[in-house]
Amino acid sequence: MTEIWEFTDDRGQLASAGQRPTRVVAYIQAGATLWDHGLRPLGIFGSYHDGEAPDRAKAGTLPVGDVTYFGAGGAFDPDRLLAAGTDLVVAVSYGGGQVYGIAPDAAKHLEEQVPVAVLDVGQGRSLDEIRARFAELAASLGGAEPAVALDAARERLRTVAAKAPVLALSPAGDDQVHLARPHAWPDLRALAELGVRLLDPPAEGGANWSTVTWPEAAALAPRVVLADTRMNASPLDPAHLGNVHVLPWNPELPASRAAQAGLFGGLAEALAET
Repeated sequence: MTEIWEFTDDRGQLASAGQRPTRVVAYIQAGATLWDHGLRPLGIFGSYHDGEAPDRAKAGTLPVGDVTYFGAGGAFDPDRLLAAGTDLVVAVSYGGGQVYGIAPDAAKHLEEQVPVAVLDVGQGRSLDEIRARFAELAASLGGAEPAVALDAARERLRTVAAKAPVLALSPAGDDQVHLARPHAWPDLRALAELGVRLLDPPAEGGANWSTVTWPEAAALAPRVVLADTRMNASPLDPAHLGNVHVLPWNPELPASRAAQAGLFGGLAEALAET
């Protein structure tokens, strides 16, 4: 007797199949998360910020050369994904249930042909909640995380969290920089809850970022900088900020114990050295 596979996603919608899906295509962040749970996706796709090749900063430890890349933004072709025999699509949302990175018509077309599970990674969720939901999905697909000392990494960070001010940012060329609002990002909120002194950008600007000049960013006097290393960010010139310790930051961190332990551990080491 065939066992039906079912999973209720963060929109409250039930994705189901006649058997456990094995040919999964996922948004790159989700694909990296599944990989950390021992599951190799058939393929991945990007967002409108991405290009013709997968963004390695978003991919975590996923071997992007060993999976199919189905494109990003306007170049994403849902029919190509379906022709590959995909039996589940895993997407993310930043709230409201809207699929991130896929045009609404294309998302609707996919859902008419194949199960789609959408998990919320937006500011309405904590880092632990996001990780738990991905763990549930991965377990339903036969995956499991290896043992990772996440609690130890968290406690190590707590012991040095207050040593120096930290600024999270995304470089935007030589003239300006996007400063992250700590409350808008689940990973930054998790750092703040552990006592990290995250610097707040000016109130003006968007919900997630405040765009300022480099002198304005330097005036905040960070000692440690979390610098966005995704494909859409410009390379960081440390001369813009003076004597700071720069750590690579992926705002679309895989929702796994390994990735989160890496974030906590890396920042703890940087703060211990200040």
